[in-house]
Amino acid sequence: MENLKILVVDDESRMRKLVKDFLIKDDYVVLEAEDGEKALDMFYEDPDIALIILDIMMPKKDGWEVCREIRRESKVPIIMLTAKAEERDELLGFELGVDEYISKPFSPKILAARVSAILRRTTMAANNQVMEVGGITVNKVAHSVMVDGKEIELSYKEFELLSFFFENKGVALSREKILNNVWNYDYFGDARTIDTHVKKLRGKLGEKGDMIKTIWGMGYKFEELGK
Repeated sequence: MENLKILVVDDESRMRKLVKDFLIKDDYVVLEAEDGEKALDMFYEDPDIALIILDIMMPKKDGWEVCREIRRESKVPIIMLTAKAEERDELLGFELGVDEYISKPFSPKILAARVSAILRRTTMAANNQVMEVGGITVNKVAHSVMVDGKEIELSYKEFELLSFFFENKGVALSREKILNNVWNYDYFGDARTIDTHVKKLRGKLGEKGDMIKTIWGMGYKFEELGK
């Protein structure tokens, strides 16, 4: 993942330098913008930007405005930085499609680790548009699922749930993690909705539904039969 471009947007030059110094150690190319308007200009001029680190409190356009505009055009990963540690700010951020939310002051090493994890995840997702496990094929481009060569009909959330299981094969997933990733942070319903969707998904997968294993008191794990 070396040489990927990261846009750091913060009106404090000291903060931009701190973040940049840590990121270039991991061979990222770091671009800088000191306000929201310049950030948008740079984003539209450079289609190769792989991730944006975005401060909230900035002149001309704040982080919320920048995030809203970018999300109309792109799903590029966004890490939001803020001096505020209020829950409503975090919820607004996730509602707008922020991938991570980090409160100042923060550890630059932790930020660099978050950047690496997000880019690894998005790269993996881009490379995994068609996935096959144990006779189940998920095509994320066509939004279709085949079981032993026969297409089955899934609802949007059932498809997203199965895709998330595929991307985390062999990993024990808590209901909270599933909820946050499939239903997103702006969902305030009962986590038991996951159990309902898993039950329906298992039924549609037939015998292959046994690949979704229940972990009592925690959540679920997706494993190929016989593994």
